[in-house]
This record gives sequence, structure tokens and C-alpha cells, in this order.
Amino acid sequence: MVVKVYGPIQAACPQRVLACLFEFGVDFELIDVDLVSNEHKQPEFLKKMPFGQVPVVEDGDFRLFESRAIIRYYATKYAERNQNLYGTTLEEKALVDQWLEVEAHHFNDMVYTIVLQKLVIPKMGGKTDLDMVQNCEKKLEKVFDIYEQRLSETSYLAGDGFTLADLSHLPGIRYLMNECELDHMVRDRKNVNLWWNDISNRPAWKKVMKMFNGLN
Repeated sequence: MVVKVYGPIQAACPQRVLACLFEFGVDFELIDVDLVSNEHKQPEFLKKMPFGQVPVVEDGDFRLFESRAIIRYYATKYAERNQNLYGTTLEEKALVDQWLEVEAHHFNDMVYTIVLQKLVIPKMGGKTDLDMVQNCEKKLEKVFDIYEQRLSETSYLAGDGFTLADLSHLPGIRYLMNECELDHMVRDRKNVNLWWNDISNRPAWKKVMKMFNGLN
């Protein structure tokens, strides 16, 4: 059965889901959703996702939205293919969840605001709020300082193996380092830089980037 993934390859949250599907070898069909024309806010799409956000997956008759819920679902469904991605014990899973929550609430919110202000709003004819961008950058610096300390103790955020917690950071860090031109946040931190070089070279993420670059 082929999983249907609704969302543009350019968006971070669909990229998170695709990286997970590639990690587990799940066959999928990516169905583009035009965010520029507000296709995700139209009645037909709102039947799939009432908040009008991407991605949405359809796995047979089962439908699910919210990218981090989706990656947890597939990591559980296909645990026998790669148990390490979501842990095998209660404690391991709790640590993965802990760092997924950190990514969602302390990291992603800052990245989203920076991308919105520096990339999206100008394309729509608006003006970047530089004070907001600087404030988010300062907060992100502190987050990366915490990551640097954590990664001096363990190879990955949730322990000594690559997990969903690391995977979930891939789209956001890529945007920071490229379009947002904030690569110094990673490169200036030894352990964060080593971690990024490691996780960004995983075959699954390279496949996502091949799809991304093929449309850009």
C-alpha cells in the first residue's frame, strides 16, 4: 500500500515526514499542495486537515496530520525495521519524546518566525520585522548552546543513537543554514557542527534533498 502525503516538498514539515518514510522504507506518493494560492485553506483540503496546515498523510483508510505525530506513528508501526529511531524501552522513548518537544517548542518556533519574516513576508510584499528576527536569533543562540552542551555528552540528542529527535531538526536547520544565512549558529559550535554533518548525510535525508532540489 502506498501512503499519500499531502504537502509541498519545499515546506519543512512535509520534509520531516518524508525523511521518516525514507528511513523506514515506506512507499509514498507526494501530492503537492499550493500554499501560495491558499489551496490548504480551501474547503476540500480542510476536510482532511481542519486547521489548514500541511502535511496530511493517508495510510489506507487512516488519516493523520501534525508532522511529529506522523513520524511517531510510522516509527511505531514499523519499529521492527529500525527500533532505534524511537527507542525500545520506556526510558528511551521518553528521551526521544523529550527532545522532540524541545525541537517543537524551543527550536522550531524560532526558526519558523525567522523564515516567515526573512523569506515569506518579503515575497508577499511585506516588510521584515528586524527586531523580531533579532530576538528570535538571540533565543536560538541559547538553544544551540544547550545543544552544544548536550552533544558534548552524547552523540545524538536522545542518546548515543540517531532518533526521531535528531531527524525532526533536519528541515529547520537546513533553512537556517541556507536561505536564512545563519550557518554560523551551527558551524561555530564544534559538537553541533559534528552532529549536523552526521545527520544531514543520512541516505534518507539525501533522498529528501534530491526531491527538493529537483523542484527548485
